[in-house]
Amino acid sequence: MTKLPIEFYQNHDTITLSKLLLGCELVHESSEGTTAGIIVETEAYLTGDPACHAYRRKTARNAAMFGPAGTLYVYLIYGFYYCLNVVTGPEDVGEAVLIRALEPTEGLELMEERRHLDPATKTGLRGLTSGPGKLVIAMGISREHNSLSLTKAGSASPVFIRPRVLEKFEIVTTTRIGITQGADLPYRFYVKGNRFVSKP
Repeated sequence: MTKLPIEFYQNHDTITLSKLLLGCELVHESSEGTTAGIIVETEAYLTGDPACHAYRRKTARNAAMFGPAGTLYVYLIYGFYYCLNVVTGPEDVGEAVLIRALEPTEGLELMEERRHLDPATKTGLRGLTSGPGKLVIAMGISREHNSLSLTKAGSASPVFIRPRVLEKFEIVTTTRIGITQGADLPYRFYVKGNRFVSKP
């Protein structure tokens, strides 16, 4: 199955993309092997949103967020965990969709190896990728993937997203998790009833 084209990211607003990405499959082809998972939970971050990293101005940390739609924005939180975002706004605008949870589909043993480096994270299959920090570790994604394109061919794009493999599901719209500003905005979306969705 082919990766989503650049037009997918360019032709929809951030809220719409947050919903359209649900059911699609995130893939990372690394030297260790290929890992993949169905996107089952997302959060939108928009211009004018006080919880958005681009809210104040462009900095060295958030520069990738101001790149073209279809760019990866990977950042560090709590000094330990990385989070993976898909840039969704026009260039120089600064909007993105946070990938919050995946349903693992490929490379489960490799994912388990990566997560088991920390004994405290042994939570079974359901907990393998049910959170933004967990899925980044399991997928082998790091800061080195920041600013990479999701759509370029070959080694220039080892991380990409395939079209929907999950169909006929209901989308739940609710408020975002783990933030203090903009906490009342209904910018979190997830696949209803999916057991891999993160918990508050």
